[in-house]
Amino acid sequence: MIAARANGVPLDDRWGAHVATADSAAVSQVIFTDPEVAAIGLTTREAERAWRQAKVVDYDIGGVAGAVQYAEGYRGKARMLVDLDCGTVAGVTFVGPGVGELLHSATIAVTSEVPVERLWHAVPALPTISEVWLRQPETYRG
Repeated sequence: MIAARANGVPLDDRWGAHVATADSAAVSQVIFTDPEVAAIGLTTREAERAWRQAKVVDYDIGGVAGAVQYAEGYRGKARMLVDLDCGTVAGVTFVGPGVGELLHSATIAVTSEVPVERLWHAVPALPTISEVWLRQPETYRG
């Protein structure tokens, strides 16, 4: 960043190439336990501490049609945290077999501040456990 400024390179203070936003705004993590846990962005508790109004959207991943493609009797949970002030995805947590594979799409949704209403139009491949990306916005809408 210092070299860029010295050379007169314009800096984007939030998402530019010289900013380490992944160190604070969008830290993704996978915990390889049984079941696996994957998360990005704010948790419910962090949103409350930051005084952000948020809606929690929980979904049973085992209820999506593609879960049986992954494993018979698949059990897993997904939680999407929606920032109600701007309608964007502020955090996502998945628990279940293979959920680390869902994390990159969650990372894009959080770091890009994707509005939940926009996610409605991003239809995942069916039948896969990625179908949760269709079911969570559907649940959010009621």
